[in-house]
Amino acid sequence: MPWFYHLARAIVRGLLLLTRWQVKGKENIPDQGPLIIVANHLSLADPPVLNVSLTRKVIFMAKEELFRHKIAGYFIRSFGAFPVHRGQLDREALRQARKVLDEGLALVMFPEGMRSRSRKLRPALPGAALIASRSGAPILPVGIAGTEKFKNITWLFRRPCITVNIGRPFYLPQVNGKLTKAELNRFTDLIMEHIAELLPEEYCGEYQTKENR
Repeated sequence: MPWFYHLARAIVRGLLLLTRWQVKGKENIPDQGPLIIVANHLSLADPPVLNVSLTRKVIFMAKEELFRHKIAGYFIRSFGAFPVHRGQLDREALRQARKVLDEGLALVMFPEGMRSRSRKLRPALPGAALIASRSGAPILPVGIAGTEKFKNITWLFRRPCITVNIGRPFYLPQVNGKLTKAELNRFTDLIMEHIAELLPEEYCGEYQTKENR
């Protein structure tokens, strides 16, 4: 990894010391093998916070717009990210995701496709479910709470509570034949329900489950 990767991780850890940062469920992270990590998305801080919260090196799938600025793009790539074009079937991003998994690495995806302005879970895009179904890789759900408070510099004076809650890995049901649109939608909802189970009730939006009702 580039030298900037290690420097950036140190900076992020240092900044998180100014918050009430806690990580739950680290024991649920598989030590090795292909893994799809799915999380809700509240802030631009989510990728670096996840990076330092997980016990494995991870590769992020991030929206293409973030790579357009030279400095921001370098920062994002240093954390092991590759771009995806939202709102379309990005075959190159799908191939890159499959390559990451075939190499036994961990891929991080934000199924909502964009940050939630209200902190509530948004309707998810089907990309994560599609990749998980095609690859057969286990899915590790993660619920992030508190990073939406990183809106301006005032958070430094408030010590916000940042929680990264890691659930247990699960697999999508096997599909007999070609994956249908109905099955893809059902798998997408299943992924989001697993994330919702790890979040406070006020974050769950339309993905309410028995655990957080």
